[in-house]
Amino acid sequence: MKRIETDTLGQVEVDQSKYWGAQTQRSLENFPIGIEKMPTQLIRAFVILKRSTAVANYRLKKISKLKKEAIVYACDHVLNHDLMEHFPLVVWQTGSGTQTNMNVNEVLAFIGNQFLIEQGHNERLHPNDDINKSQSSNDTFPTAMHIAAVLEIEAQLLPALDEINQTLIEQADKYRDLIKIGRTHLQDATPITFGQEISGWQHMIEKIIVMVKEDLNYLNELAIGGTAVGTGLNAHSKFSEYVVNEISQFTNRPFKSAANKFHALTSHDQMVRAHGTLKALAANVMKIANDIRWLASGPRAGIGELVLPTNEPGSSIMPGKVNPTQAEALTMVAVQVMGNDTTIGIAASQGNFELNVFKPVIIYNFLQSVQLLADGIRSFNRRCLVGMKPNETVMTEDLNASLMLVTALNPHIGYDKASEIAKKAYKENITLKQAALELGYLTETEFEQFVDPAKMVEPRD
Repeated sequence: MKRIETDTLGQVEVDQSKYWGAQTQRSLENFPIGIEKMPTQLIRAFVILKRSTAVANYRLKKISKLKKEAIVYACDHVLNHDLMEHFPLVVWQTGSGTQTNMNVNEVLAFIGNQFLIEQGHNERLHPNDDINKSQSSNDTFPTAMHIAAVLEIEAQLLPALDEINQTLIEQADKYRDLIKIGRTHLQDATPITFGQEISGWQHMIEKIIVMVKEDLNYLNELAIGGTAVGTGLNAHSKFSEYVVNEISQFTNRPFKSAANKFHALTSHDQMVRAHGTLKALAANVMKIANDIRWLASGPRAGIGELVLPTNEPGSSIMPGKVNPTQAEALTMVAVQVMGNDTTIGIAASQGNFELNVFKPVIIYNFLQSVQLLADGIRSFNRRCLVGMKPNETVMTEDLNASLMLVTALNPHIGYDKASEIAKKAYKENITLKQAALELGYLTETEFEQFVDPAKMVEPRD
């Protein structure tokens, strides 16, 4: 069954079961590109915005109380129900996101009008004249971008980071006295405790949490009120203030009106900066996951210093094989985020004159990065880090076999003699102590006094 919807271009047939109108239908037909749909988080942010604009317009006497109530009802209905089937548009549409803005306007008008009909009222909502009053796609879309980014970071990413951070804090403390060999350039280096090694990973996460929270200060700035080109045409001078206050109360977030709306419409440097932090996080989790899978390599022909949880069979042909699958998944997430950062950076550079028209691809990639990092980190923590165990026997064997323990002799016999001991031990496949004694540079007592791994894991006066 079809119904007829109209817009300024004429009539369009729309499936009777769908809530959208003519402009959404035209977008569906005109942009059959890809399968990437506008993210749910962005649609919800748009609805929060539309709810707030209705309240603001009513306060400013731009719409009636009844229309305000109908719009608020429609918004709450969308926020409280799974209605994503009515928001079908793909990312690959107009660069301002106009069709998605109108999709939201049309769906809210449809639901709001159903409410008005059921209540026995004659007033009707118009997608442009009422839902979009005092607004343009050019200021609503970037506003929704920032709302969605902030809410998703706070709801998903920061809790995942707090979770993995706590795990690493606990493990760093648990293994603070377990001494192992350090490695630089993929070669043996001087001793380190396993707790110290983990503390390096933990501090990466801790610093990223600080950076992400700093980025929220910039993402909290909203473009609403700029309308078409930043001048605020067709909007009341207090509209932006009222809308932002309403959004802040509804979300319990300290959003604020962007000081310069011309900047807010044409530049997305705040998104670029925030995603730069996500890229830094991707680089850090790539390093952590790679360290762990290298240390767990083997179990007999690799380093074998870690034992990871067995979550699933590792091979379809090799019985008993266990692979570091959680590390592999997280590293794939990391490279996707790095690719997204390139896309966002290039897209944000395309702010021509008063508008950037790469908005949909920016927010699509941004929200994907947030979701992938949050999900990937949470899974990696729960299915790998929490159950990870050190193989203390292997760690001790590697430590005692390392030629780099000779570094402790530098202050006592000098670099050149210490190097000679190491080379002799390696060439003749003997211990450092044997080499030192044969060269006559140290007594056995002196060697044991100086070469003590427990004294090599921190500065000593």
